[in-house]
Amino acid sequence: MASSKSVVLAALFANGAIAVMKFVGFLLTGSPSMLSETYHSISDTGNQVFLLIGIRYSTRERNREHPFGYGKAQFFYSFLVSVLLFGIAGWESAKHGFNAILNPHPPEMNTATIPLVDITIDAVFINYAVLIGAILFEAYAFKKAYANMSRQIEENDWSGFREAFRKTSDVTVLTALTEDTIAGVGAGIALLGVFLTRETGDPIYDAVGAFLIGLMLMGFALALAWENKRLLLGESIPKEDELALRDIIQSRESVTDIVGFRTLFFGTDRIIVSADIAFAKDLDTDEIDDEITAIEDELVQANDGIKKVYIEPE
Repeated sequence: MASSKSVVLAALFANGAIAVMKFVGFLLTGSPSMLSETYHSISDTGNQVFLLIGIRYSTRERNREHPFGYGKAQFFYSFLVSVLLFGIAGWESAKHGFNAILNPHPPEMNTATIPLVDITIDAVFINYAVLIGAILFEAYAFKKAYANMSRQIEENDWSGFREAFRKTSDVTVLTALTEDTIAGVGAGIALLGVFLTRETGDPIYDAVGAFLIGLMLMGFALALAWENKRLLLGESIPKEDELALRDIIQSRESVTDIVGFRTLFFGTDRIIVSADIAFAKDLDTDEIDDEITAIEDELVQANDGIKKVYIEPE
C-alpha cells in the first residue's frame, strides 16, 4: 500500500507541474497540441487525487455495512479515473485536434520576454522546453511505477507486463503506470507536431498531433476501464494460483474430495477463499476442526494475499 501511494504521489507532483508549464506554452503559441497536452495533464493531476482518495478509503476498518472492509474502493476510483481520462483528456484532445485539422490556422510567431534577464525569445522555444521538461518529469514518475510493477511481476512469476496488466489486482499502480506511459508518449507526439509545424509552416502537423494524442488517450482509457471492470464485478485469482491452492488441500490425507472451490479479490492483494471439502468418514468432529485449521494456515502461508478462508465440511 505504501509503495502504491509513493507511485501516485510522484505522478501527482509531475503532472501538476507539467500542466502549468503546458498551459503557459499554449497561451504563448496557440498550439493545438499544447492545448491537448494541457487537457491531458490537468486530467492526470485530477486522476492522481482520485487514486489517493481510493487508497485512503480502502484502509477504513470493516463494519456491519461492509463486513469485508473497503478494499474495493481502489477498484472504483481507478475505474473513475479511466472514465475521466477518456471523457476529459481523450475526447477534448481529439475534438480540438479534429477541429484544427478541418480549420487549420497558420502557426503564431509570438515572442516572450524572460523576466530578470530581459531577453526576448521566440515563444515556440518555450514549447520545446516545456515538452522536453514534461518528458523528463514523466520519466521520473514512470520509473517509480515501472519499478513497482516489475517487483510484482517478479514476485508472481508473470511473463511480463502484458500478463501483469491482465492479472494484477493493484489497479492503482497499473493506472499510474499506464498514465505515465501515455503521458510521455503524448508529450513526444506534441513535440514532434510543434516542431514540424514550425519548420514547415504547415499547421496540419500540430493538428494531427493533437488528434492522435486524443485517440491514444481514449484507447488506453477503454483498456483501463475494462481491466477495472473485472475486479469490480468480482474476479477470482489467476487460474494457476487457484490450482496451486487446490493442490495444497488435495494433498492432505484427510481430504477425499474438493466439492467446491472459490476465490475472490475484495481489494488490492486481498483474497477470500471458500472451499467445500469432503473429509475421510472415519474422522470425528474434533479431528475435522483440526484439519480445517491446518488447511487454513497452509493456504494463508502459501499466498500472503489471502485474508479470509471459509471451509465447509461436506
